[in-house]
Amino acid sequence: MVGTPSCVNEGWSHPSGGTVAASRDVDKLVFRIPAPALLAALTIAICVTPVAWTVPGLQVLYAVPVGYAVWVLRNRTTVDSSQLVARSTFGKRVVAWDDVKAIKVVPKGWLSAVLRDDSLVRLPAVRAVHLGALSSVSGGRVPDPNAAPGSVESAE
Repeated sequence: MVGTPSCVNEGWSHPSGGTVAASRDVDKLVFRIPAPALLAALTIAICVTPVAWTVPGLQVLYAVPVGYAVWVLRNRTTVDSSQLVARSTFGKRVVAWDDVKAIKVVPKGWLSAVLRDDSLVRLPAVRAVHLGALSSVSGGRVPDPNAAPGSVESAE
């Protein structure tokens, strides 16, 4: 039976503003580029229009906003308790949590999963502020940086 998950605001801030609600009951999270980014594609299309119609053949300039819109819509990361799915513009990469050795954190960029063979898989739209949500969905495979220091068990 599918019920409405109870969400608890844990205070994570989202790059586009506001906070991200997290729940311990969520089975899957999808990280996407915010939809308002499509306004940039529309703006580029409007700005290209006067130039594109001056000379025959310059209509190819519309490929820039269309390509950007496709990039915004396609790039995403889906995370559940068993795997990560990193979807890029032209493909996708499915990685089991058992194959992930670590998460590489870049302060102002997208995170990457470090695999057992030391290769990197970029996780589109996942940023450092999302580590808490990533931790809860992964079942604790990713440490939660927002957890209280006393809640972590020491393995001695």
